[in-house]
Amino acid sequence: MAKLIRFMKKMPDKSGYLLILPFFIIFIYFWITPIVNVVTDSFTDYQLFGAKSFTGIDNYIKAFSDTTFVKAMINTLLYTVGTVFPTMILGFLIAQLMNSSLVRTKITRTFMFLPHVLSMVAVSVIWLLIYDPAYGHANLILKFFGMSPSKWLQNPDTALISIIIMSVWKGIGYNMIINLAGLQNIPSSFYEVADLDGANYFQKTWKITLPMMSPTTFFLLVTGLIGSFNVFEQVNVMTGGGPANATTTIIHQVYLNGFTYFNMGYASAQSVILIVIVLIVTMINFRVSSKSAEVDMG
Repeated sequence: MAKLIRFMKKMPDKSGYLLILPFFIIFIYFWITPIVNVVTDSFTDYQLFGAKSFTGIDNYIKAFSDTTFVKAMINTLLYTVGTVFPTMILGFLIAQLMNSSLVRTKITRTFMFLPHVLSMVAVSVIWLLIYDPAYGHANLILKFFGMSPSKWLQNPDTALISIIIMSVWKGIGYNMIINLAGLQNIPSSFYEVADLDGANYFQKTWKITLPMMSPTTFFLLVTGLIGSFNVFEQVNVMTGGGPANATTTIIHQVYLNGFTYFNMGYASAQSVILIVIVLIVTMINFRVSSKSAEVDMG
């Protein structure tokens, strides 16, 4: 402690460190400490209302041999692919439409962005009504086109797809707003020069818009992947992980094992697996992005 005080006395200005000290205290207590506890608990047989003892990697062996958890990882991957990329593509296309003079109105943007600000629980309840087998609007549309109705959330073949459709609908507005901000930051002089050279719309999009939008696209990709791996509310509200574990996800399994079965050690191991997956995916994204930047600069 005395060495720390002497070290701080040698610093030219200590007031700045005192100002950021509350943030670091909160960060360490509410972020670093829980992560450390989760990692340590993952190597124990900790029950929520009992003692815990060290079990080594037994929880991890159990996780990868648990068919339900393996199914949850596959469902999470399918959900990620099915939501992130369609949401990004549709958000970009709608942003380009919104950036045009034809539909550049605040009301239109507000209605497009509205689903994003709604609670996920509220949106899930609304889509539960839409998917209702008896009087839901989804089946009414099928009947209108002469197709037979479907039990969207009760059928293992359509349950996950139904949740993906709802999540894409909710996330398009956010992607649209972020892409719209990126499009409006592209200097108009680039397009004017391209017009003088006789470039068409697709050439301008490929040679100007997409390269200039790469930082925005990378941001949406990383945040979208992280968010999709943490999917829980819509699964818990709409299907409860069913039918036949067709929609269960990693976070849903963590919730069940931790707060329904009170097996906190096993739930902690599943959480650590999720953290590692997210870190690997994020590192790959950063690596690919840095290589793309090197190629562009070269």
